[in-house]
Amino acid sequence: MMPRVLRAADRTAVPWKNGGGVTREIAASPGGAPLDDFDWRVSLADVTADGPFSSFPGVDRTLTVVEGAGMDLMVGGEHHIVDEQYWPHDFPGDLETDGQLLGGPVMNLNVMYRRERTAAEVAVVRGTLRLQAPAGGTVLAVALEDGAALDGQDIELDCYDAVLMEGAAPVVLRTQGWALVITLSPAGGKGYAASGTR
Repeated sequence: MMPRVLRAADRTAVPWKNGGGVTREIAASPGGAPLDDFDWRVSLADVTADGPFSSFPGVDRTLTVVEGAGMDLMVGGEHHIVDEQYWPHDFPGDLETDGQLLGGPVMNLNVMYRRERTAAEVAVVRGTLRLQAPAGGTVLAVALEDGAALDGQDIELDCYDAVLMEGAAPVVLRTQGWALVITLSPAGGKGYAASGTR
């Protein structure tokens, strides 16, 4: 299978599960699954005001601030200061979570995965990366800045464009800026998608 390129310009903004903001889905499995029955889902969310996060029972989350000053998350009664861009932060999606903006609106890249079905590893990387999907799994790379390209594919990625690989042959991603790489494996398995982490 060839890698699939998922363009940012093709995404549609839809309301959050709790209606408190909007999100743009990058990819999900299975495709078209409702919010209460996906194996995994990756999206970009615009957060313009303080407020509660949607509850996702049985789901673990990784939040990466990609624009803005960050957030103070209250997760299950504990403060989590997420004030550095491009730094993935893990938390359970089924604990009560409330977000306070630290300095105006932010955009977050969210990885959500049902812990009984899927394991996820998230890394922010740059440079020359060899990407390969793990056995039975998926790797998704999202350009966080312009200037990424797939070697030998004549494919360039602008900011927030993504490439999805499921059982595809390895490809080399070259980035001038940062990219976020998500490796998704069946629960209980481990995968390795790219060298270099931040």
